[in-house]
Amino acid sequence: MAGAAPPPKQDELVPHPVKDQLPNVSFCITSPPPWPEAILLGFQHYLVMLGTTVIIPTALVPQMGGGNDEKARVIQTLLFVAGINTLFQTFFGTRLPAVMGGSYTFVMPTISIILAGRYSDIVDPHEKFLRIMRGTQGALIVASTLQIIIGFSGLWRNVTRFLSPLSAVPLVALAGFGLYELGFPGVAKCVEIGLPVIVLLVIFSQYLPHAMHSERHVFDRFAVIFSIVIVWLYAYLLTVGGAYRHSPPKTQLHCRTDRSGLVGGAPWIRVPYPFQWGAPTFDAGEAFAMMAASFVALVESTGTFMAVARYASATPVPPSVLSRGIGWQGIGILLDGLFGTANGSSVSVENAGLLALTRVGSRRVVQLSAGFMIFFSILGKFGAVFASIPAPIFAALYCLFFAYVGAAGLSFLQFCNLNSFRTKFILGFSVFMGLSVPQYFNEYTSVAGYGPVHTGARWFNDIINVIFSSKPFVAGFVAFLLDNTLHRHDSAVRKDRGFHWWHKFRSFMGDTRSEEFYSLPCNLNKFFPSV
Repeated sequence: MAGAAPPPKQDELVPHPVKDQLPNVSFCITSPPPWPEAILLGFQHYLVMLGTTVIIPTALVPQMGGGNDEKARVIQTLLFVAGINTLFQTFFGTRLPAVMGGSYTFVMPTISIILAGRYSDIVDPHEKFLRIMRGTQGALIVASTLQIIIGFSGLWRNVTRFLSPLSAVPLVALAGFGLYELGFPGVAKCVEIGLPVIVLLVIFSQYLPHAMHSERHVFDRFAVIFSIVIVWLYAYLLTVGGAYRHSPPKTQLHCRTDRSGLVGGAPWIRVPYPFQWGAPTFDAGEAFAMMAASFVALVESTGTFMAVARYASATPVPPSVLSRGIGWQGIGILLDGLFGTANGSSVSVENAGLLALTRVGSRRVVQLSAGFMIFFSILGKFGAVFASIPAPIFAALYCLFFAYVGAAGLSFLQFCNLNSFRTKFILGFSVFMGLSVPQYFNEYTSVAGYGPVHTGARWFNDIINVIFSSKPFVAGFVAFLLDNTLHRHDSAVRKDRGFHWWHKFRSFMGDTRSEEFYSLPCNLNKFFPSV
């Protein structure tokens, strides 16, 4: 017929459909892999979280006046409490396969406590270590109340209800990409060990599975174990072969496999217990600074929870479940304060990335990894062997895992209208400010020795510096503020920001799948209902 439009071609381009749940995940939250595979995957999660667990005390304990013995005991304690917190989070918190571990967010206020004037007169290093540790314990105990109140009162539920896919993008993306300084700069400290790990990880996880066309997922699922074992052995051979005999001390520290001092310092068997360092001491200024870190960690963990839900092939986390998870994270920080870990807890970003690499988002796997954390923290010598893996190996793992979490943030753009100028402004401005503002604060601090805000009130300086040094916090706050104030009542804008896609997940009962993923065990939902 003349003038009729030509019939559409078979391969005509159509946009990819929007997915509430990520497809192609082998095992989601509620479907565990076979036991042998689950145990190995759990051990892999344990290995990955060791990086942060070792790096933070290794940086802090010597500044506190502690030696190798104290460092080994702090690492054991941090590992033990991380195992307990992970079990709490997976059983009673969000119920997501999220590993709870040490957080870099709490390092800045801890250093502020270390530098406090009242500890400078103590001559004996061990006594100084104990006094500073008790000060950090007191600050953490007070700071934990913030998350416990905000989480369990439902206050955080009311905030996150206004979180749209558009405002979630900068928050989740920079929860991963914002940790870029922990990636390749860490690899470069011993490039002959770090770089092979990146290459092997990419080959094992991306190239080999496609080259072999095997039905069994061996290389991609256990790429981390293969890569670590091969390069760790290679690093050991370099060490015993004398490759670093005449190297500078800094190179030896990063490259050698016998420089951590952990195996010698760790006891054979030791169970960490509350108040093992003595009774906590309390200081109002330090508590305020630690509360600021606690609030920043709360926001960062919200972003990481959303990435974990994505890679576990769950539906978007209902606000009431997020609030419940934050409450249990507060209890985790309280345990950190009681046991004395010198650090607060948050969701491990690197373990969220590992979910993506293995495509296994099973809750049971992460609970098994918590078992490994507790087991190896009690058997100190065995745990110390794994904890002595050179830091550049962990930095190489971060290059992949932080990237995966950042990509989870970008994936929320599928719900948004990217042709809208409003979307482009909010997205671009929030991401740019999230990178630029913390960069200014960090540069200023590294040159001047203190932050841009240096009033007579040290606690106030710490609060401002902690808040504005967090990339996901700044980006998430700017995006959230703009998204909820710029013509938000316009019906077209509501669609542009993707809010209609997440509307049914704003309440727990809005989608039938929420029950499957997030309901509490043993009929506890009757006593602690999610709304």
